[in-house]
Amino acid sequence: MTARPITDTRPAWDAIAAGYDRTNTPSQMWLGDEGLRRAGVGRGTRFLDVAAGSGAVSIPAARLGAEVLATDQSPVMLELLEARARAEGLRVETRLMDGHALALDDATFDVAGSQFGVMLFGDLPLGIRELARVVRPGGRVFVTAYGDPHRIEFLGFLVQALQTVRPGFDGPPMDPVPLPFQVADPARLEAELAAAGLRDVRVDEIVESTEHADGASLWDWIVWSNPLAGEVLAGLALRAEETAIVQRELDRLVRERAGGDGPATLTNPVHIGLGTR
Repeated sequence: MTARPITDTRPAWDAIAAGYDRTNTPSQMWLGDEGLRRAGVGRGTRFLDVAAGSGAVSIPAARLGAEVLATDQSPVMLELLEARARAEGLRVETRLMDGHALALDDATFDVAGSQFGVMLFGDLPLGIRELARVVRPGGRVFVTAYGDPHRIEFLGFLVQALQTVRPGFDGPPMDPVPLPFQVADPARLEAELAAAGLRDVRVDEIVESTEHADGASLWDWIVWSNPLAGEVLAGLALRAEETAIVQRELDRLVRERAGGDGPATLTNPVHIGLGTR
């Protein structure tokens, strides 16, 4: 895989941190548990969470009794993570750090992982090598990333809703492939883990499910999920009345999926790649 330019995305993540913490972090903690379970994290495990956000993996790891170091480039995200840990009486150490160049010694951790983090790195291979470098021999590395974007229902709903005001829009440009989908092919994720020197590599596919009470909930969840969402919407230059039309169409789609009562469940494929140092 060819590395992309490494750009400073910290301001963008700082800007969406509060919304991300409110919408995405709570819905993705169960997914954090899935990665932790596969990597064998438990009481006393020295665990490193890279691009930790506001704690969708670090908080579940601390609940398991692991010794957690959470790193992220966004100080706002880490402040929110610390607030979550305090609210539950959990101990999580946080450090501001670029995952492309971890300021950590070799062979320091039992497990290092990244959920929806390293997948966004301009130089993803370097990010995975850094995860592998700081894990002791025999330790585990896991990377959680989106699968095939064509099977991501929340993205499909958004594209369909946007087509009500931009009929020619068929999703974000795919050349080059947007960073969130650069390892959507499980074979590519497996190859990158192996190239970092990991052995016994495997990639598990699981289905992520999110529930949304209405179109406003889904819009909120998507808009705060990633700076890419804001970039795509900004590129469409929607007027206020067009945004209202899009949100009404999202609401219609959500209610149709729900069958009229209760929340709608949307699914998407997620890959959890694992390897041993």
